[in-house]
Amino acid sequence: MVTVNDRHIILGSERSVMPGAKEVGEVTPGERFEVTLRLRSKTPLRSLADGGGHDDRPPGQRHYLSREAYAAKHGADPQDIAKIDEFAKANQLVVVESNPARRSVVLSGTAQTLSAAFGVTLKQFEHDGGTYRGRTGPISVPANLADLVEGVFGLDDRPQASPHFQRLNPEGVAAPRAVGTSFTPPQLAKLYSFPTGLDGTGQCIGIIELGGGFKPADLKTYFAGLGLPAPSVKAIRVDGGRNHPTNANSADGEVMLDIEVAAAVAPRASIAVYFAPNTNQGFLDAITTAVHDNINKPSVISISWGSAETNWTAQGMTQFDQAFQAAATMGVTVCCAAGDNGSSDGVSDGAPHVDFPASSPFALGCGGTRLTSSGQTISAEVVWNEGANSATGGGVSSFFALPTYQNAAHVPPITGVGGRGVPDVAGDADPASGYQVRVDGQNLVIGGTSAVAPLWAGLVALMNQKLGHSVGFLNPMLYGSLAGRGLFNDITIGNNGSFSATPGWDACTGWGTPIGSKLVQALGG
Repeated sequence: MVTVNDRHIILGSERSVMPGAKEVGEVTPGERFEVTLRLRSKTPLRSLADGGGHDDRPPGQRHYLSREAYAAKHGADPQDIAKIDEFAKANQLVVVESNPARRSVVLSGTAQTLSAAFGVTLKQFEHDGGTYRGRTGPISVPANLADLVEGVFGLDDRPQASPHFQRLNPEGVAAPRAVGTSFTPPQLAKLYSFPTGLDGTGQCIGIIELGGGFKPADLKTYFAGLGLPAPSVKAIRVDGGRNHPTNANSADGEVMLDIEVAAAVAPRASIAVYFAPNTNQGFLDAITTAVHDNINKPSVISISWGSAETNWTAQGMTQFDQAFQAAATMGVTVCCAAGDNGSSDGVSDGAPHVDFPASSPFALGCGGTRLTSSGQTISAEVVWNEGANSATGGGVSSFFALPTYQNAAHVPPITGVGGRGVPDVAGDADPASGYQVRVDGQNLVIGGTSAVAPLWAGLVALMNQKLGHSVGFLNPMLYGSLAGRGLFNDITIGNNGSFSATPGWDACTGWGTPIGSKLVQALGG
């Protein structure tokens, strides 16, 4: 704990100027906006990442908490929320929302009152992509709130993440690549032996989106072309985000890819799309909203947005990780794309980097392959790598320690320190062997690890339906009781820059791509 002038600095809240950005002036003092405070849990969770307890037991032997039970046991304490109410009144702030389950309180104020309340100086910054309201240095709160406020989000509204999808570009403007065979999601489901006779009935797949939108007419046309029913898709607004489709060159490609892949694999599952602004606050609020949504109750969440760990604050990564741990406690699987820029993850310092939130120990990190088929069988599958800016992410976290479940996975150390290895699993991602989708009236082929997260989310929905209960947090089983049992297509050819594919787990494709029918049978045992 660091206390200065009777104020407590929130550890991990330090922020630097966005790379390439420059300060261009003051923030208007009367500008009004909202911030989200994350509060401590009344009963902190025992870490599941250590692989202890019941983690490696089959899902049928696990005991998950309902969302209501989780909120009652691990939500925010009403007395802590009351203290935030007092703090808000004393600082001329308005309490917009208090959600004990999400451990979140949203406060509204002016730039002037919020700056004073949290001990920051807000400036306007300009970067290649536009402008943002930002700050440098740490956030602080009065000392009497030191033990209960774990994070403050929203003072800085820089863009936080990028979508991990790539359109097939036969002309090779971005990078030369040969045009291969593209696939519909049901074709890939057959190639990966997804269990048959299932359609996701009774399941809800949550999808996080930080921009773009979908058009129901496109979904109707696309699924009619596949001979499948149009899915039930609900748009949920978070922090003012909304379903806002524009054109096929926008984030609409991400949104449509996610919905079409997940729903084509599990056509009777309901789809809940959580739209939020592309900020640290918006991303976190979308995740906690999905995890604790006791109306739609997603049993699996797909996230295809992310950014290198170096672009995040420590408080941000910690709070995301805690939200994923909450999901694990409630039996919700979280699938995250591992990135599309190889082992550098788009950082130009020459060192390897991994993408977050895929690097959270509680996320199922999804890497990418290039797949070739012969009829309805896979004839070849290698690491997706068409160049530094078109290759699967993967590597070793410099923030999260090596989780116990990866102790025997031979995760390569970075600068002598063991960290969380990414990804855990993989799927077809190369745009040259990409997914046939429809976006804003256009039929396109899209790849990227963005496609792998919803592909796995669809598979999880099918497995949940088959087993009659949630498979939940898969990672300890993947590295424990399920390891070495031939449940994956092991990818042993290729690299993503700094890391190469090897037999068993590797930092390019994890354990490999799924043999779905074998995987669900093993989970049922």
